[in-house]
Amino acid sequence: MRKMNQTACFLMFLWVFLNPSAIAADWRIITEESTIEFSGTQTGVPFSGKFARFGADISFDPADPASAYVKAEIDLASATTGDTQRDTALPQEDWFFVSTFPKATFEATGFQPLEDNRYSTMGALTLKGITKIVPLSFTLTFDGERALMQSSLALNRADFGVGAGPWAEGKWVGLNVDVSLNIVAEQKEP
Repeated sequence: MRKMNQTACFLMFLWVFLNPSAIAADWRIITEESTIEFSGTQTGVPFSGKFARFGADISFDPADPASAYVKAEIDLASATTGDTQRDTALPQEDWFFVSTFPKATFEATGFQPLEDNRYSTMGALTLKGITKIVPLSFTLTFDGERALMQSSLALNRADFGVGAGPWAEGKWVGLNVDVSLNIVAEQKEP
């Protein structure tokens, strides 16, 4: 078993760490142990939900986080909040429009080590056909050949056209959405 040090990196939302050097390791997300959750407000009342289907391939060199590359995909049709009316609306054109835009993606190159197992990166988040560069800070901890990435991300849904028509101004459903990531990954066999 290869012991990994604490100067390694991440995700994502969910990710493919790609390093051209020969010492890079490939990783896979353990989806049954990972979560991507979101929260917001509707008529001033908080609600939360999660995505059931997501994934990424990961290639990452813990000694060279600046060369990391990540790409993650989330199946937007897998979003649930526990409210039938809301869950029926989410795949529709005003919200995620999954018939045209079935997936959200996050792609980033290079991670900046901070302190206390923390890292940061700037990545391209694409949702409903709109791409924005967003900052992502996260923690990354290792246990043998497994890694845990944790992060939270604040988004304005209007930046991505999510909640169109009567929902666009945030009067009924708040514009701010918080996304929470708890991603468990393990090294793939060489």
